This record gives sequence, C-alpha cells and structure tokens, in this order.
Amino acid sequence: MFFLRTLTFATVLAGGTAGVVLADAHSAPNPEVGGAAMFAQKNIIENAVNSPIHTTLVAAVKAAGLVETLSGPGPFTVFAPTDEAFAALPAGTVETLLKPENKDTLTKVLTAHVVAGQMTAADLTAGLAPGEFKNLQTVSGDALSVQMTSSGSVYIFDESGNAYQVSTADVMQSNGVIHVVEGVLLPK
Repeated sequence: MFFLRTLTFATVLAGGTAGVVLADAHSAPNPEVGGAAMFAQKNIIENAVNSPIHTTLVAAVKAAGLVETLSGPGPFTVFAPTDEAFAALPAGTVETLLKPENKDTLTKVLTAHVVAGQMTAADLTAGLAPGEFKNLQTVSGDALSVQMTSSGSVYIFDESGNAYQVSTADVMQSNGVIHVVEGVLLPK
C-alpha cells in the first residue's frame, strides 16, 4: 500500500496557468505550465523539473525520496500546487516539512494530492450538476472532493475543508495527468 501511495504522488509535480478547459485532453495540445512546454510523451518527473512554478513541489518530492517512484508507469491523476500555493502556507511550514525527520509527514501531504488512475477534467466533472460534489480517494487514503460551479470552474476540496480552484487542467503525461491547483491540499 505504501508503494502505491508513494508511486501515485508523481503527478503532483507539473502545474499550469489559469483557465480550465474541459475539451478532449487527448486531441488538444498540452497547455504550458508557467510558460514552459509540457510534453505528453514525458513522465511527471521529466515535465515537473521544467516547470518554473513548481520548484517547491520538485524539492519536496526529492526530499520525500519519491523521484524514482513518480517516474513509474502509473497512471496517476495529480493535483499540483504551485510555488505560490506553498508560499501561502503558514511561515516555516515548508521548511519544517523538508527536514529529514519529517519525511513521513511530507510523503503523506504529497500523496494526498494523487489519485490512482488517469482522470481528465471531463472525467472529474462527468455527471456533476453545479454545486454537487464527487468524492475521490487519494493514494494516501485521504479524501478529496470535486465541485463544479455554475460558471464551469472546478474546485478541489481537501479533508480540512479548504477549496482550491483548478487553474490549469489536463496537462497530459506519459504516466497520467496533472491538474494545477491554487493551494496545498492538506490531509487531516
């Protein structure tokens, strides 16, 4: 189970720019993330290291020892917080999580952003009326919920009740899909 949890986090790494598009992810070109091209034939790690807005996430994945695992076959659905999302956490949180003695906690936080399988934005919102929720279980065993507003915006809720908008959806990877979120999803 821990291996699956660790493996699934991979997708968290790549992020994006504003604007959720619910088009067919396989026929549309991949969106850029932070101005950097993301390539569908590359895996999550290969793309993440090129994203200028995911340097904190990449550092966290390295500190948690998840790089090799997150380069695996998947597929994974990752909700990837940006550097700004990490910066919005209380002062000292990121630094504390990156300490070697907090590796287990860091792994739990990172894998709480990953769902097994490949779920595009259309998959996440299929059958949802505005205001309704769809529940997901992460590889860490934590819960996330998806909600679509009447304007078509998609939000991800964590177990603590925080809600963050998906700013860039359907960043396809060879081992899954990344959806960039505007906040760090926290397990209880």
